[in-house]
Amino acid sequence: MSHFSRNLVCSALLAGAAALAFSSSAWAQDESRGALRVGTESSYAPFEFTQEGKLVGFDIDLAEAVAAELGYDIEWVQMPFDGLIPAMLTSQVDMAVASFTVTAERAKRVNFSDPYYRSGITFVVRADDAQKYAAGADALKGLQLCAQLGSVSAMKAETLSPGKVTTFNDAYAGYLELKQGGCAAMVNDRPVNQYFIKTSKGAEGLVELTQVLDAEDMAMVIPKGNDELLAEVNKALASLKANGKYDELYTKWFGAAPQAE
Repeated sequence: MSHFSRNLVCSALLAGAAALAFSSSAWAQDESRGALRVGTESSYAPFEFTQEGKLVGFDIDLAEAVAAELGYDIEWVQMPFDGLIPAMLTSQVDMAVASFTVTAERAKRVNFSDPYYRSGITFVVRADDAQKYAAGADALKGLQLCAQLGSVSAMKAETLSPGKVTTFNDAYAGYLELKQGGCAAMVNDRPVNQYFIKTSKGAEGLVELTQVLDAEDMAMVIPKGNDELLAEVNKALASLKANGKYDELYTKWFGAAPQAE
């Protein structure tokens, strides 16, 4: 199950150690402001993925734009999703940008930036099963499900089918497991499911159900104790939304400008 249910005492100790190390080294500024080490997991198109050997996606472009606003370069550090917060708490990275859903459990361990995207969760099933599972969650309850390790989608899947969720470091591996009949549905963020079905050759024979669960906010993740970086990131996000750059990047990756809330 999710990494985020680990012992909170251990988390507090790690966070304290991270804050001390961070203040002395990880975010030290020089005349050029240097580079921010930003952790990500690169199998979550269209947010972050590798294309022709290059890291691309909405999150990647947005983080690069935030860094540019702050006068930083980014040194990207790729690792499995469930390792990102531990890496940040032990100062292996300065922050993390990987489609993190804002949750109360995660907020006990890290700080979240202001939200930059709101997403819902959907189900992908084999086309031959689309009618059988058309009711969505009600039809899939208690069945074997697939999800990405450490994600909110995995947590939602576990509430539907306790003890019957197979998790993967790579979201693509979950879709493959679904195609091979290893689970009834892949549970994932709606834009990720839609991008996969639209662009991947591996999506043949798979469809997305219409039901959308739990629209939730995504945000960048920053260590507790680094209020200066948190404030600067939030200021940069606000500036990008005000000057139109955010809308430009959103349209690039999702095909339309964001709707006003």
